[in-house]
This record gives sequence, structure tokens and C-alpha cells, in this order.
Amino acid sequence: MLRFLVFQHMPWEKPGSTLLKAAKRHKARLNVVEVWREPIPDIDPYDGLIVLGGSPNVDQEAQYPFLRAEKKAIRRAIDLNKGYLGFCLGHQLLGDALGAHVGPNFCTSIGFVEGRLTKEGREHPIFGNMPLSLPLCKWHTQAVLPPMPKDVDVLVTSKVCEVEAMSVEGRPHLVGLQFDNHVNAADLADWVAGDNEFLDSKDINTDALLNRARELEGQIACKFEVLFDNYIKMIS
Repeated sequence: MLRFLVFQHMPWEKPGSTLLKAAKRHKARLNVVEVWREPIPDIDPYDGLIVLGGSPNVDQEAQYPFLRAEKKAIRRAIDLNKGYLGFCLGHQLLGDALGAHVGPNFCTSIGFVEGRLTKEGREHPIFGNMPLSLPLCKWHTQAVLPPMPKDVDVLVTSKVCEVEAMSVEGRPHLVGLQFDNHVNAADLADWVAGDNEFLDSKDINTDALLNRARELEGQIACKFEVLFDNYIKMIS
């Protein structure tokens, strides 16, 4: 049985229902740590980290002091060659640990967009048996920005974000995904309720957002199951 330590940053941004279902199918244990109010345990007994999204930017340690301990744990996981699967902020924290620049994206990216596999993405095992394009669930204003460190590959790109997914050459078990395809429409409804001030500031039509989530839910869940199956095979 694989064991993952999961870093959760906001009360409403929990492991998505699609992720929980996929983990249960593989009998993978997820130990969720609410990092804003709990200490991070020793990562050594775990097979890897799953790092979720959230409101902080990677450079906001003064506002979110838990980022210091979290970054230290991420660097240790990389040094120990543990598995790493990051979503949104978790993707950005991986990029920061690998020496990439993280900063404001050229546009706010909230909603759904089509992502395209790059040449490196088509060759990466996490996207095995996946189509060349797939719908992405997006919720961010920051991003990992090119140019990338020489050993870091961009796996997926889109018209609203250049680095939608990345991994490290020779270490395919280190994966960052800027998109949140681990959630379903019900999860997103919780995000809307929890993050409504931010959404209002960006003039987001939440009814349209949730309607689109329901339309794409089955398609996104099916593809995420394949992605997670591939990830489990990689690190098993």
C-alpha cells in the first residue's frame, strides 16, 4: 500500500473527489495535513508528497509562515527522490524548489481551457494512453514562468499559461500540474463559496463556471483516472 503525505493550504481546497476516488481504487493512503494549523510530520515513512493548491503565492512567507516548513519538506522529498505530485500552488512550489521563476501569469486563469501535450509531454509516462489535448480546470493568477531550468521539461501548455505541467529529466516521478483536474463540480462549488471575495475581484461569472464544470465533469474525471493510474505505476 502506497502512502502519500498531502499538503492542504485552505479549508475549502481539500483533495478533490476525483483524486480521492482514484486513490481508493489503488488502496493508496492519503494523510492530509492542514499546513496552516498543523505541523508537518516527518516525510521519511511516505512514498511521496501530493501538494494541493491554495491562496498563497510562493514568496508570501511573511503572510503565510507555514510556507517555510513546507518548502523545507518539499526540498527534502526531492533530495530523498520521493514521488511528488503538485497541483496549482503545489506545482508552483515544485518549480520554486527546482530553481524556476514563479510570478504573475500574463493573464488570470480561472475556468476551463484546452491544454496541449508538448513533445516531452507525449513521451512522459504520466500522460501515457492520453489524448494530445485535454480540458484543464484552472484557478490561478501566478505561474511557473519560462525560461525553465535546463533539466525541467514543459509537458503541457495552453493559450492562457505556458507551463501547464512540468517534470524533471530522468526523474519522471517529480510532476507539477498547474491545473486542478482532481476536483469535480461539487468540489468547485465549495471553492466558489470559500473564495468568493477573490472571484468577485476578478469579475468571474460563477454560475457559468459551475455549469461548465458539470458539462466537463465526466470527461475530466475519466482522463484524471488514467493520469493517476500512470502515476501510481511510475512510483510503485
